[in-house]
Amino acid sequence: MKLTQEQIEQFNKDGFLLIRNFADESLCDEILEKAKIHLENKVEPIESEQEYQRVKDTAVTVRRLRQVFDREKVFQDWMTNKEIRPMLKQLLNDTPVLTLAHHNSIMTKMPKDSTRTTWHQDRRYWNFENDDLISVWLSLDEEYLENGLLEFIPGSHKIDLKKEQFDETTSFRDDIDENKKLIQKAVHYNLNKGDIVLFHCRTLHHAHKNETNSAKISFVYTVKAQSNKAIKNTRSDFKEIILED
Repeated sequence: MKLTQEQIEQFNKDGFLLIRNFADESLCDEILEKAKIHLENKVEPIESEQEYQRVKDTAVTVRRLRQVFDREKVFQDWMTNKEIRPMLKQLLNDTPVLTLAHHNSIMTKMPKDSTRTTWHQDRRYWNFENDDLISVWLSLDEEYLENGLLEFIPGSHKIDLKKEQFDETTSFRDDIDENKKLIQKAVHYNLNKGDIVLFHCRTLHHAHKNETNSAKISFVYTVKAQSNKAIKNTRSDFKEIILED
């Protein structure tokens, strides 16, 4: 499957691209079934809401399952899906390489206990030679604002943002006028099971907490251009898988 020229131009302009009905419902259901087992048992490694908020609490609410590639075959099958490779190659203008250092996650917004995800760029903790990285977000069920849908700021991947526009956690500040003007341009699109969103590592995005009674569970992984090397002896310098045609 290949993207149209219009889709490529849209991604380059906005920094993200929504593709409807990409993954089969049966695949989403199988991923979801396996993910729930790991979530219910809090199988490490995980990131908790308490860790994200930097608070100490005896209770643990899972925010994400980390390093999911090695957990289940169905997770590996999705992350090495052959149908998506031509599209990623078009956007990267290079052979896509699956980087297992970052994302490689089942993301959650648990009912009531989830917290807001602040505005940020994914590249904030990554160490590569350049920013030729794209994340692949798979909706495993319905996603909308009330249960923590992602919102994006179109074109933000092309803006040279200043250090002072971010706080000490490298979140994009929403309390200063310069940033508020950008945030007012945010857009969102409700997602259905099997929809995917491809977004650039510099694209600003965030998500509200889950206000519903059901968990929202999604899958995200990241690819980079093969020519874009990880900086040695950093967290990004980790296992990679080349996704050739």
